Amino acid sequence: MHTSTFATALAFGSVALGAQLTQVPNYGGNARARPGMWVYVPDQVKSDALVVAIHSCQSSAQAYFQNSKIPWKQGSDRKGYVTVWPSSTTQCWDVSSKSSLSHDGGGDSNAIANMIKYAITQYKIDPAKVFVTGGSSGAMMSNVLAATYPDLITAVSLYSGVPAGCFVSSSGQSAAWNSTCSGGQSRASAQQWGDVVRAMYPGYNGTRPRMQIWHGSVDTTLAPQNYQETIKQWTNVFGVSETPTSSKPNTPEMNYRTDDFGPNVEGIWAQGVGHSVPSHLDASEAWFGL
Repeated sequence: MHTSTFATALAFGSVALGAQLTQVPNYGGNARARPGMWVYVPDQVKSDALVVAIHSCQSSAQAYFQNSKIPWKQGSDRKGYVTVWPSSTTQCWDVSSKSSLSHDGGGDSNAIANMIKYAITQYKIDPAKVFVTGGSSGAMMSNVLAATYPDLITAVSLYSGVPAGCFVSSSGQSAAWNSTCSGGQSRASAQQWGDVVRAMYPGYNGTRPRMQIWHGSVDTTLAPQNYQETIKQWTNVFGVSETPTSSKPNTPEMNYRTDDFGPNVEGIWAQGVGHSVPSHLDASEAWFGL
C-alpha cells in the first residue's frame, strides 16, 4: 500500500473508531438502585479529571449527551477529560427517598457514587479532580451528591435546581414530585438548610465540594426562590455570610449577575431566563479549575 493510501485509510479508520459514548454494564457497588452508567473517553486524554454530567427529567444519558445545548462532550474533546453520563431508570432522578438522601443508602445517589469510584480506578482519575454538573433534576441530584458524598466530589456546577433535601417525600416515595418545593414554598433558615445537608452524612467533618449555583429569574418549573434557599444552604455549610463578598453585573454575559460568597460558593442569577439556564461551559470549567 502506498504511503498516501495508507494515510488515507488510517484517517478514515480513526474516524470510524473515534470516541463514542459507551455503556458500562457493571460498575460495581451494592446500591439497590441501578441507573445506567455511560462513559465518554475522548480520543486524546489530556487530563486526569472527571466530569459527571447528570440529565434532567424525561431524558437519558444518550439524549443528554447528544443535546447540542449540553456542551460537555465538546469540553471533553477540547481539554481531554473523561465524562460520565448517568442514566436514570425513572422519569426524574430520585432526590426524595430516604435511601437517596443518605450516604450509602442504596438509592440513585449511591449508584452515581459507585460510578465515580469505578471511573477513578478504571480511567486513572485523580480523586481530587472529580466534578459534577447537571440541569433541573440533574441539578437537584448534583446538590444531593454534594451532601451525601462530599468525600468524592471536588466541585459542583448546577443549573436550575433546588436545595438538597427540598424534594423529600413524606411518604418515603422514590423519585416523587414535590410541588411545595418546586413552587418555592419550602423555605427555612440557613441553619436549618445546612442541618439538612449535615444529616445526610452524619459525623462527616472533611472537606466539601465548592458549589456554583445557577438559576433563572423567571423559572416557572422550579421557582426562583429555590435559588435563595440553595444559597442559604451552602453558605451555612461553609460557615459564611449570605451577603456576597463581591457582585459582578453582566457576568458571564449580559443580564447575568455573579455573586461570590467566599471561595467556595458562587451564585449566578440569570435575569429574564426561565427553566433551565443554558450550560455555560467556560464558566463551569473555570469553576472546576479545568
